[in-house]
Amino acid sequence: MSKKTVAVLFGGQSSEYGVSLQSALSVLKNINKEKYDVIPIGITVSGDWYRFTGDIDRIGTDDWWENVGKLIPVTVSVSRSTRGLLELHGARWSRVEVDAVFPVLHGRNGEDGTVQGMLELAGIPVIGCGTLASAVGMDKERAHVLAKAAGVAVPRSVGFVSSNRLRAARRAVKFGFPLFVKPVRAGSSFGVTRVDREEDLPPAMDEALRYDSRAVIEKAVPGFEVGCAVMGKDQLTVGRVDEIELAGGFFDFQEKYDTKTAKLHMPARIPAETEKRIQDTAKTVYRALDCSGFARVDMFLTPEQDIVFNEVNTIPGLTSHSRFPAMMSGVGIDFPDMLDRLLEMYI
Repeated sequence: MSKKTVAVLFGGQSSEYGVSLQSALSVLKNINKEKYDVIPIGITVSGDWYRFTGDIDRIGTDDWWENVGKLIPVTVSVSRSTRGLLELHGARWSRVEVDAVFPVLHGRNGEDGTVQGMLELAGIPVIGCGTLASAVGMDKERAHVLAKAAGVAVPRSVGFVSSNRLRAARRAVKFGFPLFVKPVRAGSSFGVTRVDREEDLPPAMDEALRYDSRAVIEKAVPGFEVGCAVMGKDQLTVGRVDEIELAGGFFDFQEKYDTKTAKLHMPARIPAETEKRIQDTAKTVYRALDCSGFARVDMFLTPEQDIVFNEVNTIPGLTSHSRFPAMMSGVGIDFPDMLDRLLEMYI
């Protein structure tokens, strides 16, 4: 059987650039090379695309990949008659056929539907969520609207832009403190602030608007955060549920990737019946947002055992210590098997 060719995208114009490098390194090391020819495509922070021909171990260390090995400028052909990648060799272009593209990109300009839309326009299969699910999943306000319409509880919230921030603040303080102020479209908790006093609300709103033109103020949900990995299209596979135990504050970028005070419990320390309800809720959200391939659904479990939707990550972290692979490992699907199952959905 002939091998299929998969292009793996990493890096990108995002505040989560470094995390993407780590995720991509894990993916590149664990893809079955007997079944797939893999083309690593790095995207610099300035938005330039290159085929990376160096040692893949250098990818995981910030931007060293740009300085080692030969870089070949590359772009996606949006003409379906020349479907695939176009590489620039001096003054000459050459076409490289690919069977699918796997965007291992986190945050803006990669996880938000922009890359997915370009690839779908070009007729190239995209591993993971498509344009609609990616765009909606990145938009915290609209994701909550769809989840609520599907019968899933969401936090009380009010959205704002720069011009109506004062009106939004007056509404939000009526929810009671603590509150969370978040950019609508940003990942890994960038720009998120916990607010416990009214006087701290304006600077928190300023911080959120640094990352996006739209932001949201949410009433804090009591309890703790749980997550559930979901894979599939029509038939869904769910992983074990995990639990985030916080010493204080919230699960920000530093805690997500350094876990200095937070503890991750996988599986979560909850009864089997509660875990089943969380898994079912994750599947409901996954379908409501039109997800496909894979995603991680994050929720809150309140002291009354109510489940409240938080957000969905349409390209969750895929490093060796990331939550999604750990959840799938909990149901007997190791990293290479997980990638095999995912790729087989598309090619």
